[in-house]
Amino acid sequence: MAAPMNLWVIVPAYNEAAGIATTLRALAEQDDKDFTLLVVDNGSTDGTAEIVRDLGVQVITEPRKGTGAASDTGMRHAIAHGATHLARTDADCLPRRDWVRNIRRAFGDGLEMVGGRLRPRTDEFPLKLWERWLIPAVVQVAATFGRIRPGNRDPAYLGPYVMMPGCAVAITADLYVRAGGFPRTAIEEVHEDRALVNAVRRVTSAYASRRDVVVYGSVRRLRAYGLIGTLAWYADHRYRPDVVDIR
Repeated sequence: MAAPMNLWVIVPAYNEAAGIATTLRALAEQDDKDFTLLVVDNGSTDGTAEIVRDLGVQVITEPRKGTGAASDTGMRHAIAHGATHLARTDADCLPRRDWVRNIRRAFGDGLEMVGGRLRPRTDEFPLKLWERWLIPAVVQVAATFGRIRPGNRDPAYLGPYVMMPGCAVAITADLYVRAGGFPRTAIEEVHEDRALVNAVRRVTSAYASRRDVVVYGSVRRLRAYGLIGTLAWYADHRYRPDVVDIR
């Protein structure tokens, strides 16, 4: 008989006071509520932590700024408090109502790491019809490029590269420790989600992306950088804007 799954959902947050309540509401409305929610305040200066606490959600602090650092702190805190399975989304994202349920199903199917689909949010900015089509298409192109990218190819890898956005990823606690976890870096230094995927590929092939694990992501970076700038940003930070933390 399999041991019960103790699932924690980790949300790193930096200066997200304007919108984090919407993300927490999406998590509160999951049709599978059997998880522990933890927000990692990454040194916010706008009252993010206070808003989260007022909503009755647990908060810890990671003063070292960086999505990798904050995510790793949250994951390791969860493991130290009994988590057997971990999921992460971001404070500007909206997991679909069945997100947790479908993650749990994927783990039940034997996967040790689960990625999901990233779709554009439509509640932040008006999206034209062509944008609603284009954004998922761009994500797919990026996923395809990732499979042939030299940095993602190594004979030591046990399976193919699979793009897993950090805002829509889940992993067993055991694998997280075995793989070394998220690098404790800032967003402008390393794409921590890609680094974790490649670390996992060195120790197991039990990972996959699931189409039913869906998160709606913010388009604010696209609005700030434009399409070409956004693509260059995600392609090894070839575009370096003056302002990295878009709010």
